[in-house]
Amino acid sequence: MEGKNILCDINEGIATVTVNRPESLNALNSEVLNELECILYGLEQDNSVQVVILTGAGEKAFVAGADIKEMVAMNSYQGHQFAIQGQRLMLFMEKMSKPVIAAVNGYALGGGLELALACDVIYASDNARFGFPEVTLGIIPGFGGTQNLARLIGPAKAKELVFSGRMIPAAKAHAWGIANEVCTQAELAAKALALAREIAKNGRLGVGYAKNAIVNGLNMTKEDGFRYESSLFGVLFATEDQKEGMGAFVEKRKAEFKGK
Repeated sequence: MEGKNILCDINEGIATVTVNRPESLNALNSEVLNELECILYGLEQDNSVQVVILTGAGEKAFVAGADIKEMVAMNSYQGHQFAIQGQRLMLFMEKMSKPVIAAVNGYALGGGLELALACDVIYASDNARFGFPEVTLGIIPGFGGTQNLARLIGPAKAKELVFSGRMIPAAKAHAWGIANEVCTQAELAAKALALAREIAKNGRLGVGYAKNAIVNGLNMTKEDGFRYESSLFGVLFATEDQKEGMGAFVEKRKAEFKGK
């Protein structure tokens, strides 16, 4: 399950997806966006996959942004359609039932930061750099960045980052709440894999419903969010995984979840 620009390795229920354009610092063009969407859709349908790790090839960049060489010749209509294409991918990632961990191993700029923000967890190497340089090019983030960043860290810090076009180091991204954890580049893959394994051992329906509750609840009032949470909580009591998980706890044994 690979494309021209995307590598995908599946092992023990964990899929590692790598944007593989190191010669262009893994920049996102229309072809890459299409390939990513197709591969992630396939992983969502694959019952053997429980967690996805997303990273970039090489040691310089996660994804350095959208491909300016492709964008430079776009007219207004084409720019709009390119933004819609990117947004469709980001929204799909947010709605996937399977958690996606971003292993940010270098530059995460523009579309690259938007790709990371669409993931559920961001682990970053200490050489990573985050930013939205779009205003330096006369445009704005177009793949959901203005919306996701403001919801994550609040409008004041989001405005500072977007309006200035500056890059911030991994330590500051962590302090601002963009990155969950920062480690050395040598440790990054192992750290992301350890988290993926920790998640994968849990009930996949429970993890998927928990992601659903958090992502959709953010767009609700607290009262509606509570009601939504309780409805999902109740639905899970009709699953085999709930019976297995609670039965294993009572019987003091390891649960064997089947995603049913």
